[in-house]
Amino acid sequence: MKKQADYIKRIEIKGLWGRKDISWDLRPDVNILSGVNGIGKSTILNNSVSSLTLLEGGALKNGVQPGVSFVFSPEDATYIHFDVIRSFDRPLINSALLEKIGNQKVKTELDWQLYQLQRRYLDYQVNIGNRIIELLTSGNPADQPKATEASLPKTKFQDLIDDLFSETGKKIIRRSNEIQFEQDGDILSPYQLSSGEKQMLVILLTVLVQDNQAYTLFMDEPEISLHVEWQQRLISLIRELNPNVQIILSTHSPALIMNGWIDAVTEVSDITVQ
Repeated sequence: MKKQADYIKRIEIKGLWGRKDISWDLRPDVNILSGVNGIGKSTILNNSVSSLTLLEGGALKNGVQPGVSFVFSPEDATYIHFDVIRSFDRPLINSALLEKIGNQKVKTELDWQLYQLQRRYLDYQVNIGNRIIELLTSGNPADQPKATEASLPKTKFQDLIDDLFSETGKKIIRRSNEIQFEQDGDILSPYQLSSGEKQMLVILLTVLVQDNQAYTLFMDEPEISLHVEWQQRLISLIRELNPNVQIILSTHSPALIMNGWIDAVTEVSDITVQ
């Protein structure tokens, strides 16, 4: 029987580039991989994500594929739920994908991530609504405060986005079931935001729709396009929305670690066995 893990305790990769072994012991909260260009940060993350994708789909046994293995918590877990955020806002060039989407506003990789998240956001709201109805109709007085608490994460998300976008006067439209913004009386879709705004929206929306569950979030150089102030706040914002998330990221940015995360940094050279 498949059992979901709370977090990843260790990632091991044998024969990276045919010559290096990696053994990385992970914290349950935040893990930051650092190192010079070309040393293998992105390769380590990409190999891990590829293996976890196969594992979650049942294509791997015991968390192992050639060269890559995991130790979970609890150790008898067989897979973990995870998300991957790509920060590079490159144009979409897959003509078949563009035709399938059928939305002329979806032009870049960040747009595509936002397009997918819109559906997940709708599903999240339906689940929250059903939970509130169930609590309100349970007949148990103790469930009444829980019904109010169920909507707090969504409100917190909206408050955070309004605060982050306040300098440009954008506010999220709270009466809308989809993500939309108002600016100077105009209605904006998320595809009309700047690259940095799209990126922050993708990250925080991805965290929100996990509905406060334990899972792992992979990010490769999330500082791309983000203002330094947003970089400094990023990890705290993520964990404010979901304290149960395990963050695994690679970065070149000192700003990401300035607010109390220096101890979470691991150099690639420190986890490499020749």
